[in-house]
Amino acid sequence: MCDDLTQRDVDRFLASRGVSRRDFGKVSAAAGLVMMLPPVANAQETTETDVEITTPDGVADCYFVHPSSGKHPAVLIWPDILGLRPAFRAMGKRLAESGYSVLVINQFYRDAKSPVVGEGASFSQPETRAIVMPMRANLSADTNVTDASACIDFLKKQTAVDTNRKMGTTGYCMGGPMVMRTVAVDADWLGAGATFHGGGMATNAEDSPHLLIPKTKAHMLHCVAENDDERNPEAKNILRAAYEEAGIPAEIEVYEGTLHGWCPPDSQVYNEAQAERAWSRMLALFERALV
Repeated sequence: MCDDLTQRDVDRFLASRGVSRRDFGKVSAAAGLVMMLPPVANAQETTETDVEITTPDGVADCYFVHPSSGKHPAVLIWPDILGLRPAFRAMGKRLAESGYSVLVINQFYRDAKSPVVGEGASFSQPETRAIVMPMRANLSADTNVTDASACIDFLKKQTAVDTNRKMGTTGYCMGGPMVMRTVAVDADWLGAGATFHGGGMATNAEDSPHLLIPKTKAHMLHCVAENDDERNPEAKNILRAAYEEAGIPAEIEVYEGTLHGWCPPDSQVYNEAQAERAWSRMLALFERALV
């Protein structure tokens, strides 16, 4: 989970490469929409739209992208603490090009429409933290469930979604617990969940996400940042034990040389090689489980 400790690791990482927080922000902003992800082999033509989904707390602005023809398995993406922005639109479109109908939610819709931060923003900036931390504080296990329920209902009604196949969900950073709650909302339809540098998934709290595992059926993938594991090495063991006891297939791996936040391409600590390996494991999971 993003906090002062993970940011110190980021600062050390940037300093080792002779880059300051300010320099990174300038480079990231300049890259903007031309930010590139590796191309998808045999990419399908896609259709993308901005959509609004009514929830008990308001209207969530979301990005929906899917192959332009046919019906395909649905996937819900929960962004990291910087929310729905160009990087996550690019990631959603890339997944759609591989044959999925993808919804990316602005989980901060209660406070603001996306993007909630500007291009080049990073968690390292005090002004950015001042925006996103209060928004994160407005979310809870209950809001995760009601938001997931609304998104699932939306996806079931879309002509581009194949409801005869299972649905998947992915989450980054704070999106990790949201994935685990999502797969428990509609256990019969949710076939797979994947988290990337997720935080707070196995805690001592009464509403810890790992306690929901016995109520789920989804096959799971947890890609763990090396520095997150160093700070909380027991979390992965708790997850493994819970999945084993529930008889649920789960792949849990610490990705060597990675820092919290390594997967989104606009991250200060983006690790392309490991991000691509994690992406390939997600695609393999969806191929197996979304049937």
